Amino acid sequence: MSTQPKPFDSTRQAALLLLPTVVVLVAFLYYPGLETFRLSLYKTLFLGQQTTWVGLGNFAELATSAAYRHSFLVTVLFAAVVVAGTLALSLAVSYMLFTVDVGSSTYLIAAIWPYALPPAVAAILLNFLLHPNLGIFTHYLEAFTPFTLDWFNSGPQAFAVIAVVAIWKQLGYNIIFLVAALNNVPETLTESAKLDGVGHLRLLRKVYLPLVAPTMGFLVVMNTIYSFFSTFPLVDLMTSGGPGDATNLLIFKLYRDAFEFSSLGLASAESVVLFVLVAALMYVQIRVTESYGHYGA
Repeated sequence: MSTQPKPFDSTRQAALLLLPTVVVLVAFLYYPGLETFRLSLYKTLFLGQQTTWVGLGNFAELATSAAYRHSFLVTVLFAAVVVAGTLALSLAVSYMLFTVDVGSSTYLIAAIWPYALPPAVAAILLNFLLHPNLGIFTHYLEAFTPFTLDWFNSGPQAFAVIAVVAIWKQLGYNIIFLVAALNNVPETLTESAKLDGVGHLRLLRKVYLPLVAPTMGFLVVMNTIYSFFSTFPLVDLMTSGGPGDATNLLIFKLYRDAFEFSSLGLASAESVVLFVLVAALMYVQIRVTESYGHYGA
């Protein structure tokens, strides 16, 4: 009589297999997090060489800082635009890729290749294309339209350019997941809807969107993390937070306070606030999207 083998012969074996993961988490996640929180309770000079205990003084300074409140609002608005824009465009592109019959692989590669670019390379490339004076896109835009692109001196234009570049950079990641989710929708549902005369837009809204809602929920969380943390190279290389702090996102302000102004304690407090903000947003998003997700077979 055959018996099912146990996953592990002993608790010790299971612990040994988990040990590398635990070591990596402690070394690169938990210890840096605790050290950041500890440092946020000090005023620092000379990149942390001199420290003075201030307790919650750094957090109080952030709460009363007009510049930090401005950066906070800009970041939240930027995240909302990037998350909504990325999801809307990626869903539209994914649906078109899903419905095309000829050359779908070529179209898919063309749609996702920007995600393969390193963020710094993407920022340099888009900076070249959209440069107010030398950009190829800017030249034709101003030649054939009355619109003038001068995002070096216009705060709203700089914000819009960074948001568009961030959306473009993240589209490929979303398209990969959404195309896979759409391909998992049963063919019988599509055939039944088409027999009933349902159009493409209504088919997407009434049939496909509810079925890919779990994937959309996952992408909302991932895009939120991306917009708060991974857009630093775009801001650093394209606008440096300007003009007039119009693109001074929290992650970029944190970097400047730490390494340009040598305020590691204040920057650590900003890190803690940013972590708590993103964690709270993810919790709310997960709870909300779970109520709309369809997990049926």
